[in-house]
Amino acid sequence: MNPDNPYATPQAAVLETRAPDELIAALPVSAKWQTRFRAIQRAGGARMPDLKQLSAAERRAAFSFNILAFLFGPIYYACKGMWKKALTLFLACAVVVIGLGLVLDHFGYEKIANALGYGVGALFGVRANIDYYKKMVLGDNGWW
Repeated sequence: MNPDNPYATPQAAVLETRAPDELIAALPVSAKWQTRFRAIQRAGGARMPDLKQLSAAERRAAFSFNILAFLFGPIYYACKGMWKKALTLFLACAVVVIGLGLVLDHFGYEKIANALGYGVGALFGVRANIDYYKKMVLGDNGWW
């Protein structure tokens, strides 16, 4: 068929397929992030079903605690371009922490209620590397 014919059967665009290592190497991130992304990729992706098959060093790279995300939480996510997920996680955590804090205060567990903020920071610290992998490698930037 003639490409200038408006009545021709449409042709699907052929997407460029790359190996996962080539895709990660082409990302505009530091070498440390590329190492983390490769380890997460070898662990089976964001859900990491093959995490136990990795060596200890690769396991630390794939599933490490992000101290900056722990300290700065939603601000860190927003700086990495994941503002939708930052806003959603922050609001969900705020509702849970306020509600649970009021209940704990009512029953006399003020010290536990005051420590709930550390749990929110830990949630951001544990999820940051996986969420950034999903944004950069998989193109998933949030929940909507």
